[in-house]
Amino acid sequence: MSLNQLNRRDTLKSLAALSAAGTLGAWSHQALAQKPLTVGIIYVGPRDDYGYNQAQAQAAAEIKKMPGVKVVEEENVPETSAVQKTMAGMIVQDGASLVIPTSFGYFDPHILALAPKYPDVRFAHCGGLWTEGKHPKNVGSFFGYIEECQYLNGVIAGHMSKSGKIGFVAAKPIPQVLRNINAFLLGARSVKPGITCSVIFTGEWSMSIKEAEATNSLADQGVDVFTMHVDGPKVVVETAAKRGKMVCGYHASQAKLAPNAYLTGAEWNWTTAYKAQIEAAQSGKPHPNFLRGGLKDGYVKMSPYGSMVTDAAKKNAESVKAKMLAGSFDIFKGPMKDNKGNVVIAAGKTHKQTAIELESMNYLVEGVIGSF
Repeated sequence: MSLNQLNRRDTLKSLAALSAAGTLGAWSHQALAQKPLTVGIIYVGPRDDYGYNQAQAQAAAEIKKMPGVKVVEEENVPETSAVQKTMAGMIVQDGASLVIPTSFGYFDPHILALAPKYPDVRFAHCGGLWTEGKHPKNVGSFFGYIEECQYLNGVIAGHMSKSGKIGFVAAKPIPQVLRNINAFLLGARSVKPGITCSVIFTGEWSMSIKEAEATNSLADQGVDVFTMHVDGPKVVVETAAKRGKMVCGYHASQAKLAPNAYLTGAEWNWTTAYKAQIEAAQSGKPHPNFLRGGLKDGYVKMSPYGSMVTDAAKKNAESVKAKMLAGSFDIFKGPMKDNKGNVVIAAGKTHKQTAIELESMNYLVEGVIGSF
């Protein structure tokens, strides 16, 4: 049991004792009248992981500055029934009326099991696919089109790679991860059509040993520019740098971990999504069931360019970025084949970022070396 769980329990006991003694009186009514919106945020790992959890924690720090908002947080909560206990604790003990469980595996079955029991509480899940008529109305999903930034990572990688081999260390082959892998390769191929991207799946969101092994294996195969989709990119970044390779970051900036190897990175700006859900709750508007946004919506952003990035690479990436910001650039368009030779997007067909088909992506594009 964590220290703040104990503190919450002690506080509840103290309030119960005061109430029994009849000492709350008018104070309790005044406190209730001024009651802030309590937001519970749950992380699957540590808040200082230089990655997924840190990006969420940065947003949590921002919303703490909002008037009428109180934030309670719990880190290192696994994707098991443990998260149900944490959510229930935040609701019952802390009075949370908006809960943001941030990890992919929290959604099914955990959020879906708890939401019907607390119909007045809003559940905002990061990454899952909320479906009308299937999932509770008090549940919502938010995510960002960060593959736009991974495409730009790929553009930079295409310019900077000398071997024509780039690499991707991935956790699990869920649609969001596959979109990032494919976008990274497509961005690189817009610069060098023959470049390949080798991918290794570790099978875990956070597994330092496997991440180091995957990075070293890819380096041994001649990969000279890396990116990743794991919760904490620290190990991949530092291992690649030690091997004399270049890296594009993910989730948050890892530039200070490897300043001589860090080219740029794809970063989240979760504050945008957090604020949208908080403002809906504060104003009594319906819970946003499906929130998505990209660069132009302020959901994602790029890390600054490292000193080693060439002017040509920056100019190319900035040109594509400008089109993305204008809403005039599409990553996934036909004809497109997967790496098994099957047509996945027909000629003349374009999947906009909002296309529902991309939410269930289950393939690796031609040029990606790897399988799942």
